[in-house]
Amino acid sequence: MNLQDTLSNYVKEAVKTVYNAELESVEFQATRKEFAGDITVVVFPMLRVVKGNPQQIGETIGEYLVGKVEEVKAFNVVKGFLNIEINDAYYINFFNSITNNTTFGFETPKAGEKAVMVEYSSPNTNKPLHLGHVRNNLLGYSVAEIIKASGKKVYKTQIINDRGIHICKSMLAWKYFGNGETPESTGLKGDKLVGNYYVKFDQEYKKQIHELVAKGISEEDAKKQAPILLEAQQMLLQWEAGDKEVVALWEKMNGWVYDGFNATYKNLGVDFDKLYYESETYLLGKEFVAEGLKSGVFIKKEDGSVWCDLTDDGLDEKIVLRSDGTAVYMTQDIGTAIQRVKDYPDVGGMVYTVGNEQDYHFKVLFLIIKKLGFDWAKNLFHLSYGMVDLPSGKMKSREGTVVDADDLIHEMASTAGEISEELGKLEGYTEAEKQELYKTIGLGALKYYILKVDPKKRILFDPKESIDFQGNTGPFIQYTYARIQSILRKAEVDMTAKVEVTLHDKEKELIKQIQLFPEVIQNAADNHSPALVANYTYDLVKEFNSFYQNVSILGADNNNEKTFRVQLSFTVANLIKNAFSLLGINVPERM
Repeated sequence: MNLQDTLSNYVKEAVKTVYNAELESVEFQATRKEFAGDITVVVFPMLRVVKGNPQQIGETIGEYLVGKVEEVKAFNVVKGFLNIEINDAYYINFFNSITNNTTFGFETPKAGEKAVMVEYSSPNTNKPLHLGHVRNNLLGYSVAEIIKASGKKVYKTQIINDRGIHICKSMLAWKYFGNGETPESTGLKGDKLVGNYYVKFDQEYKKQIHELVAKGISEEDAKKQAPILLEAQQMLLQWEAGDKEVVALWEKMNGWVYDGFNATYKNLGVDFDKLYYESETYLLGKEFVAEGLKSGVFIKKEDGSVWCDLTDDGLDEKIVLRSDGTAVYMTQDIGTAIQRVKDYPDVGGMVYTVGNEQDYHFKVLFLIIKKLGFDWAKNLFHLSYGMVDLPSGKMKSREGTVVDADDLIHEMASTAGEISEELGKLEGYTEAEKQELYKTIGLGALKYYILKVDPKKRILFDPKESIDFQGNTGPFIQYTYARIQSILRKAEVDMTAKVEVTLHDKEKELIKQIQLFPEVIQNAADNHSPALVANYTYDLVKEFNSFYQNVSILGADNNNEKTFRVQLSFTVANLIKNAFSLLGINVPERM
């Protein structure tokens, strides 16, 4: 039982004994810095069941706690807030219990508990990954790691949008304008080569619209009648019919894209346990549409299209199959969800990391799956996140105005290198070590900048601002970790010794911050929010730096103090490393 639970029980006991009243719960908060105390009981909510003066009630409960709870050293009451001081022994005992626990705060899965599948990335195969995908990947990967640390088995997955009109557009443009070029012949990554032809298609499409409008056709009709679009739509029908030539081209170009994606994922430091492809799951979706038609979940309209009527649920009608029998996104998403539970029977819930422009889509998807009779539908969660903007404005793939993920990663490392060189702290590094460090700092800056923001909020991403060695940034936290490693290399103490010391206020504050880590992980998992872990880590680092500036570590007055402070520094460093691992960020041993 933790201290808060213990105090809660004794506060309830005090109210029962003294006032013959029952408290349902006890409200706690951190004691404000200007008052003595470590934890505060808020008295005002008790006035619902206890009649009297809040000051007097606080005094009475405080005296009861001092007499009954050995951890409570003293108390004071300020305007109905009962500030409780905890004795040093409690904090020292807690600290000694975790000093050699390098996974403090991490839980292991319990036998028989259902696993969670986290989906992220899920790109289209017609373009390289861009800045928007970067936020998606970092969020999904981090949420998966946090849920895992909270004590659940996790599978990381993605659904690759490898079929549909988008890839047909790239295929058609390559067929007409590619002259047989390949990634090998051009030296381009495969995803970039295919992306270039997606842009080329859009250019040609706009040109044809312009020509049709010049002939007197309305712009709306021209958009539908442009020959290149009609050919792309025909190519999609041929693909679904299994046309050998179309399928061969599709396989070839998608293969180029996957090689490119894999290189980007490796650079970004994310991975997957299982890949799903729309080309494989849409057929299962079609099967369940047929099942749903029989059971009345879906209705067929006169033109042959199939719909789900959700008007009684406050939504609208949603198409699940076109009149020509081809699948829509909803079809394959139904199939994919069902296929995943078939493949992994221990999965009891799924997290979909997809931008907030798809909020309605997932509301509909989850409701349809529920109507199809799957009880796990109640454990489906859309991790909806805001877009990433740049100072220069919005990005558009088809116009070729995106920030390429590979270019961004490279730019972050270059910027980190420039700033590190200016600071002049790299004496004795080989060139290879410098490049590795720049990548660690650059990626750390990028990931932290994106993950410290609540997922729901839109981000204005400024690369320069993210690589700052001061303030709430990745490099600032990495630098603190490296500083602690420097202390540990110089320290000659017994790291396993249990020592008795009188705590300095800064030591106590640091231990109190360390204590919060397990709760932070659980809250971050429950809220699907890496921002809680990121900002906790920043608070921990600020607390350590305050301790470092006010208390001598290696120059302590006696060996016990020195040992304790070195152990405390080691524990903080380990916590930084573990917290950052949940964000997918590496920490350098030297900076």
